[in-house]
Amino acid sequence: MQTEENMRTDLWTLAVALYKTSLSSHEEVEKWDRHAMAFDSHELEGNTFTIGVADSYSAEYYSSLYAEPLRFALVKAGANEDITVQFKVTESAEKAAQKKQSLEQQRKVLGDTQAILKKFDSTVPLNANYTFENFVKGPSNSFAYAIASAIAKEPGGSTNNPFFIWGGAGLGKTHLMQAIGHYVMSHNPEKSVCYITSETFLNEYINAISNKAMEAFRKRYRNIDLLLLDDVQFVGGKVQFQEEFFNTYDGLMTYGKQVVMTCDVPPKKLNGFEDRLVTRFQQGIVIEIESPSYETRIAILKSKARNCKHKIPDDIFNFIGENIRSSVRAMEGALNLVIRFMDANPGMEITKQIAQVLLKELAEEEVTIRRLSVEEIIKAVCAFYDTSYADILSSNRTQPLATARQVAMFLSRKLTGKSLPTVADEFKRNHTTVLYGSQTIQKRLSVEPELKKSIEQITEQLGRKPSELFD
Repeated sequence: MQTEENMRTDLWTLAVALYKTSLSSHEEVEKWDRHAMAFDSHELEGNTFTIGVADSYSAEYYSSLYAEPLRFALVKAGANEDITVQFKVTESAEKAAQKKQSLEQQRKVLGDTQAILKKFDSTVPLNANYTFENFVKGPSNSFAYAIASAIAKEPGGSTNNPFFIWGGAGLGKTHLMQAIGHYVMSHNPEKSVCYITSETFLNEYINAISNKAMEAFRKRYRNIDLLLLDDVQFVGGKVQFQEEFFNTYDGLMTYGKQVVMTCDVPPKKLNGFEDRLVTRFQQGIVIEIESPSYETRIAILKSKARNCKHKIPDDIFNFIGENIRSSVRAMEGALNLVIRFMDANPGMEITKQIAQVLLKELAEEEVTIRRLSVEEIIKAVCAFYDTSYADILSSNRTQPLATARQVAMFLSRKLTGKSLPTVADEFKRNHTTVLYGSQTIQKRLSVEPELKKSIEQITEQLGRKPSELFD
């Protein structure tokens, strides 16, 4: 008989799966995965589902993002219609015990309680699976892997500092960055390591200003040995924060501290960044992680399935490797779907024919992701609104043209899977303008049925499903 704890866990697992399937881009899935690592616990009491976080700021921030979407997902997963979701400051007994054990181990190693340094100074915890041992090397990432390994063994060396890794979503940038953190924490426990996303970094900065705590903020980030900053592109256009980040960066570099950053574009294509920052990013090692080759994709899949209790035939790996290519994360999602099918159907042999049916929608989505371009979307919008491509890219702000331009931005964000800076480049604008345009259309959809109908028609003309935009 299933226990209450198992029922709660199953409800949460299914709700998260349903929520993630509603996300329209790999960037949004990546953002959720990062945030979810900060959730300490989840408890269902009556009709209240409580998610534990570390502090009141996190509770307020995550509640604004996820309370309502998760409530809806929980209802779809089988919870009562009147369930509510709250984020609350809490700490599980298990995590408290782990912290205590970790501190005891540090005391034993360092021998002096007063000399203990904070080993892991991070708002976002490292993913336990993101280690060098679990990273699958191939031609697309071998150089980046080699540099990361060298940095992990000797952080702060002048040759590889800073280390700037760029590439599309889901290709392993965060994995490689966190692998450096794991290695340093394991082999140099006296060094302080901080992994943080640029989004969280910016929010902490704003919080420090609001609470008159800038001195503590600066002390924290200028006294670490290894700064791992994920998704640096998101601070583009934030002039005041960039000034603070510049000073933090220069302070760390002056004292031989290591800085590692990830981004979806190379430094020279960053929008809304001061030249002095871009120049400094380029002073170290800048490496792109490319999409993995077919052979590397198969190796990655087999590595991900290593701990699976089922024996997955090679033709299943081959089918996924041939048809799911947009990112490592997409391949892992397809593999997990196969594994869930095998879990639910013990004794049934998984065949290529079954996999074709099971993964049909994912494979079709991959085709459209690979083939649909921003240019195609702009041309479709131009045809619908009877305007020209040049007008869409122009600075003309008359209302009909502004709407057409913002619709094209909205559809490009929703349907291409391309990064925000990449889409912005296509429109000859900075990424904040594209983000604003896309968000403007999103808000208008709920109150302008005719606009929604128009966007649905354009989407269908592009060969895509309107449900991809509104689910």
